[in-house]
Amino acid sequence: MTTVDEGTSFDAVLNCLRAHGENPSAFLALNTGNEYFTTRAVDGVVAYRRAGRYLIQFGGPFAAPEDQAALLTAFLDFAGEQRRRVVAIQLQRSDAELYAESGFTVNQVGGSYSVHLPEFTLRGTRFMKLRNKISRARRSGLEVSEVPLEKCQQDIETIDRQWLRGKGRHVKEIEFLVGQCGGPAQRERRLLLGRVEGVPVAYISYSPAYGSRPGWLHDLSRRVPSVAPGVMEAINLQAMETFKNEGAEWLHFGFTPFTSLSPDHEVSSASRGTARFMRFLADHGEKVYPAASQLAYKEKWNPHLVLPEYLAFHGRARFGAIWQVLRVTKSV
Repeated sequence: MTTVDEGTSFDAVLNCLRAHGENPSAFLALNTGNEYFTTRAVDGVVAYRRAGRYLIQFGGPFAAPEDQAALLTAFLDFAGEQRRRVVAIQLQRSDAELYAESGFTVNQVGGSYSVHLPEFTLRGTRFMKLRNKISRARRSGLEVSEVPLEKCQQDIETIDRQWLRGKGRHVKEIEFLVGQCGGPAQRERRLLLGRVEGVPVAYISYSPAYGSRPGWLHDLSRRVPSVAPGVMEAINLQAMETFKNEGAEWLHFGFTPFTSLSPDHEVSSASRGTARFMRFLADHGEKVYPAASQLAYKEKWNPHLVLPEYLAFHGRARFGAIWQVLRVTKSV
């Protein structure tokens, strides 16, 4: 019988992520709606959600490297006692190797993109189009300011409604693998709001990133459909300049599914069928996730680091497990 430490507090999870959150997107483990597995035997935490007969795990086991295998084993025992199987999404390469050794089928599912802020510049012909877009947005009267959420909650909700309406009435807001505004984690985030002639038109929320590449995660972003081109880029540029001046090392643009796929990134337990399915989604999956537009935005900033990220199935890959991942993230 697995011994589970019940009642894991927000601060306990946050402290664990600060100590062991190597994944640039680790802060998303604090999203409301997640559950947490801990055990008295290991200083660490697993974030997950229930979906049908699966436990959908976010990231790897957040623990010291020497404790990760033990925490994963305990979590698998916990799932087995509930007659559920584990599916893990957004694993890093070291996680992928651990999961392959632990009986998982592991495939690359996408990539994450990061800019090293001390090296960041927009000088040169490479960035001419980006500079022009930002200049155009500023000429439209855009003003950007960092604002606490409690002082602009209605503005954010108004932007969210218009953004969602512009996507079409059948579109849902994606969850689980993207950030949130509000909740107990809000005190750790930073929010930049763009206004034109006093009217709120766009915002970007940034979450802290820990580990060996500390800095900020370009997290949740929204804009009204009628906003001028370059507004999001202008907001992000102001954030990057601010973070760089504060001494931050990295701005992480986070995970984009079905991008930067390569056979060279696969681990020993990869499934050929799953790899083919990922490549199919890369070519035809815009209705599932707008990967092409997300990637185009991230590549504008000439990321210094692109890391593969992985999807893992305990045992063999199953379509039902993929379907449950899509349901949990509200991609379908």
